[in-house]
Amino acid sequence: MNNVIGCTTRPLHKLSFAAACKHIADAGYTDVAVFANEGKAPVRSDSTGEEIAATRQAAEDAGLKPSMLLGRTQLNLGLDAAVEDYCKLIDNAAELGAVWLLDCGTSKEEHFDDYFELMRQAAVHAGRKGVVITLKPHGGISLTSKDILKAKERVNQEAFGICYDPGNIIHYSKGEERPEDSVEEVAPAVYTAIIKDCVVVDGKPNVQITPGEGLVDFEKVIGALVKSGFSGPFYVECVRGDKTEEIIKNIRATHQFVSDILAGL
Repeated sequence: MNNVIGCTTRPLHKLSFAAACKHIADAGYTDVAVFANEGKAPVRSDSTGEEIAATRQAAEDAGLKPSMLLGRTQLNLGLDAAVEDYCKLIDNAAELGAVWLLDCGTSKEEHFDDYFELMRQAAVHAGRKGVVITLKPHGGISLTSKDILKAKERVNQEAFGICYDPGNIIHYSKGEERPEDSVEEVAPAVYTAIIKDCVVVDGKPNVQITPGEGLVDFEKVIGALVKSGFSGPFYVECVRGDKTEEIIKNIRATHQFVSDILAGL
């Protein structure tokens, strides 16, 4: 079984991207998902070649593959401009060396139809560039498992799929949907997966916990994904901790946690 376990820079977002990469590599990960660090995304649609090269080099210097990039749509600009902007983001993701472009959809209903058209057009461009767009559960257009499946069907492009995030299934539904109940249905359309847990206390969801401490049954979720033929990549997005030392300890523990589950399948 050739499962890739990566880590996003989100847990270490207060540090520089280079420092985050070093800690992620030291914790045993092979891949990094490029999120924002120090309040700024290192690679964006308007990034310069120098910025992209520096980001890629920082990851490689730490011994990591920058295989996923967190993106965003600009549907407020209008459909044509949004497509142009997103295609620039795809170009930059390819230059970074990212295979996966992670998208969070949109929460504005007036943008739903444009979002699907944007993804249809962008996915064609992504396919030419060797990049795959994956939509994660994030409320709005991707609130539930049925919503992300609907998005996959409506876009209907090879280079557009699902990033399964079990913690967000609980978070955005406030516990009304559980990932264990829907993962088998979604699994055939899953291209990437996020390792994130969630608790709901007095109706308030919280994902800032270490996987294994919350409501997600990771053995069932990961087991169902693997049974369907999914072999990664998995990316850790959240762990508990305010101080760098605690965060590092928990991302290391989460790598072991996921590795043990995969080894037992």
